Amino acid sequence: MASALTFGITDHVVFVLMLCASLAIGVYFGFFSKAKNTTEEYLRGSKKMQTLPIAISLVASQLSGIAIMSVPAETYSFGINYIFMVFSMALVLPVLIYVVVPVFYENNVSNCYEYLEMRFGKLMRKVVTATFLVNSCLMLPVYMFIPSLAFAQVTGINIHLINILVCSICVVYTMLGGIKAVVWTDVVQGAIMLSSVLLVGVLGTMQAGGLSSVLENATKGGRLNFDYRLDPRIRMTVWNCFAGGFLMWLGHIGFNQSCVQRIVALPSYAHAKVSLIIAGFGIVIIMSFMSFTGIIMFARYYGCDPMLAGLVSKPDKMMPFFIQDIMGNLPGMPGVFISCVFSAALSTLSANLNSLAGVVYFDYIKPFIRHTEARANATMKLVIVIIGIYCVFGGLMVQHFNSIIQTVLSITGISTGAVSAAFLLGMFCPRVTSKAAISGILFSIAFMVLIIIKSQMHFKAGIIKYDILPNSLDQCEAKNLHTNAIHSNNNTTPVTIIEKPTVPPLVTGAFGSNRDFSIFDISFYLYKFLGLILTFLWAVPMSYICKRDKHESLNPKLFTPIVRRFLPPNLVLEMEELPLKGVKELPLKEDSELNLKNSVKFDAQLRD
Repeated sequence: MASALTFGITDHVVFVLMLCASLAIGVYFGFFSKAKNTTEEYLRGSKKMQTLPIAISLVASQLSGIAIMSVPAETYSFGINYIFMVFSMALVLPVLIYVVVPVFYENNVSNCYEYLEMRFGKLMRKVVTATFLVNSCLMLPVYMFIPSLAFAQVTGINIHLINILVCSICVVYTMLGGIKAVVWTDVVQGAIMLSSVLLVGVLGTMQAGGLSSVLENATKGGRLNFDYRLDPRIRMTVWNCFAGGFLMWLGHIGFNQSCVQRIVALPSYAHAKVSLIIAGFGIVIIMSFMSFTGIIMFARYYGCDPMLAGLVSKPDKMMPFFIQDIMGNLPGMPGVFISCVFSAALSTLSANLNSLAGVVYFDYIKPFIRHTEARANATMKLVIVIIGIYCVFGGLMVQHFNSIIQTVLSITGISTGAVSAAFLLGMFCPRVTSKAAISGILFSIAFMVLIIIKSQMHFKAGIIKYDILPNSLDQCEAKNLHTNAIHSNNNTTPVTIIEKPTVPPLVTGAFGSNRDFSIFDISFYLYKFLGLILTFLWAVPMSYICKRDKHESLNPKLFTPIVRRFLPPNLVLEMEELPLKGVKELPLKEDSELNLKNSVKFDAQLRD
């Protein structure tokens, strides 16, 4: 194993080719593509994007380096229950297709936060875009740091030098090519990811002794036990993974501008529906493989844990170690995997950079300058450069995190639930007013910040302690994974044996708690779900206090098609009263006929 821990010339060539391909796509769309230099082209590709590339792009952007690196580490450490986060996509897809996306298309929004302005007013849009900006700024350094960590693990090159190089390339191709460069680089990167994931699964299973051996060892090690308990403090159960996964996918795909921007770049709702179905299946297949890779990894190291041996300092570094173990002797294969991790990170980073640039310009810069298309594009490109520089410096903080997946779910848990609740309130609850919805979001975010801060204090104090499922070192000789590997690494972590106290301390662990119940001890997988519940619990009662004006009417298109048929007649505008977006001062008859045609056409698409 010691001799396998190398990253050769072939691997470097493979990695450089991936970066060059991404850069070349950005250069092509920036300088050689025959497209108009407009914001509509830069952000939505003039609504002429194709179904399959958008679907692949959605898959690629959801499979960040976190998924490639940290999901296998999670199932390796805590078992297979994580896979129910993946399976929750089966429920998310119908909600996206029949509830959320029809509203965006019928209102012709280019920015999902534009819908919130239509439904609740400008203040709501400002509040939610602010949460999007803060959340993105917290997450982008994490997305970029993970692949740099993998590269540094197998090459020994300084992690921050790698961060600077790859961030620079991503900024250049995103800045030059806009949404088209983002989507088409995602297609290339998605192909690399799919091939790598399949390759790792097959080779890993072979190295572990075959599928039957994988299942046998994983069962012995407790990695295939499904936990159906209802205690919300347990780190991973079937229920909190499914609930957390549902809100994660719904919030990230349906209510996040980086994904919505691509969905509405398709020519019609029918195209969007097909694209979402393909993307949903793609996400489930690849994420299921990644979840099971952690099980394969455990079967390979059953009875010979590299972390206990001091070869690996924490679970997030297990995946690159595993890759070098099973593929290090195959020229170019470690390079393929590292390219896979970087592809995942680049796709997520580029999508967020492009959408962030649009949100920052239209929401925070455009109101204060004289808008021209050339000035808008130049400003958005400058924003992308500034955010890229920030990502490099943000990596200095990320390196101190212990569990990347816990960090990510905690950060996104602050606002994702509240923002998802705002959209759902707007689409499902006609009674809820702007004041009720905004106060609900602020209440939820404030409460979630308190919960997360208190839970982190509990971690520091040792009140919450997530010890991983046990493994050992008693089979290293049988697996031929012993002394050479252990002594080859100078940065080993010594194994310390702590004597157990006679009286067990009161601790909330990964698999149970002997403490009295406290909401501050709940699993971070439930943060998004709790945020959504808190928003509803506040906003719905408040809507009976902050009532709508009796003479105020609403556009029925702002509600999901399921709800429209139940709207009270005195609450909604008649179709003839609704102005079409982008159509000015049409005669009443003309306006009515055009609205009717659009409505009939859209209803036909829904039936299809």
